[in-house]
Amino acid sequence: MAYESVDKLQKVLAEEVFNHTKDPKKASGRALGTLVEIITYYLLKTWGLNNQISIERGLAEYGNPDITHNVEYSLHPIVRSSFVTVDKSEKSITSNIILKALTASGFDLTGFERKNNQLLSNNILRNACTIATSDNSFLLCSIKSDLGEKLELHIYEQNKKPYAMFECKRVGVEEGMTKGPQTIEKAKQGAYVARTASSLQKIRSESGEMQGIIYKSDGSYIIKPYVNLMEEVIFSSDKELLRKFILTIGVVSNHGNWIKKTADGDLSFSEENFQKELMVLAQSYDWLLFLTDKGLSDFIDKLLLHPIPELQFLRDTFLSSYTEGKKKNQFTKVQMNIEADRILLKYFNDNLATVESWFNIISPSQKSLTILKDELEELKNKNWQNILI
Repeated sequence: MAYESVDKLQKVLAEEVFNHTKDPKKASGRALGTLVEIITYYLLKTWGLNNQISIERGLAEYGNPDITHNVEYSLHPIVRSSFVTVDKSEKSITSNIILKALTASGFDLTGFERKNNQLLSNNILRNACTIATSDNSFLLCSIKSDLGEKLELHIYEQNKKPYAMFECKRVGVEEGMTKGPQTIEKAKQGAYVARTASSLQKIRSESGEMQGIIYKSDGSYIIKPYVNLMEEVIFSSDKELLRKFILTIGVVSNHGNWIKKTADGDLSFSEENFQKELMVLAQSYDWLLFLTDKGLSDFIDKLLLHPIPELQFLRDTFLSSYTEGKKKNQFTKVQMNIEADRILLKYFNDNLATVESWFNIISPSQKSLTILKDELEELKNKNWQNILI
């Protein structure tokens, strides 16, 4: 690993990138959190989930829709999609331009309200760009291909009800402390959302075994061991089980806050070494992924700090987004320089096995990232139009 820990890497970022800020360590910590989100986002895109992703949607609590919680990413069923072309000569590709082209193609926009978003402006791409919303769906747009003087756009309508959600949690360590002071607060926040999002809920027996309960519309319910019931729901075709089910996935990083070191200073991913906060998250999310120190360090070192020439543009874009006097950040999960987006997608596609090795599975125990991908693919391909009638 290029750096012996993410904490060491944070110090390097503080000294080399954020030394102009009032609190370089805090600024570099926030940037690390943003990078965890970016890695997660581009992994999902590489898994073929681009059209299903929404960013920072308000997720309603199951059985209590008056309360919503914004989540990093939610995955939604596709209702319909279309393709249009627009001129590249436009200074900005706005939702208004896209919707005009869509109307001309015969796409029915009855019931939709336009959003004032720009898909592309000054070479900055808006990821998961929402161009309109209706009572039951979102209309999003992405760039499919560059046709020279024109761009081919892919417009896709997402059902508002997601089938999966991802949340990213990271907490840095302050000088002289063993873990971040807000670690438990972030853990509780993530755990609360994970436990209230889905119709599949967790209950614990007196012996400590985790059981799952899911209600049907007639008030009847099923209780089984949680992981078994979760698998049954995911691979079911029963509308009653699927209609309000949401697979909840958490992504955490920074070992010092979540996992106790062994006597020889190593980090072991066994449950007895989990800090209390990590146990809270592991018992709340359906899946909990851990972005390792090595993974985050490799990403930052090889792509952002010491890249090969083909990746130099990523370093330039990253640094320009955080230097003193910057005009606009163009290296976030929402706003990404269009060339940086292309390079990131190519890197993740070309090095997918390496990127996937950056993650450890905390829960469910004995499961792999391949199984999670299979479950997401299974949910993606459900006949949601029939399920959500």
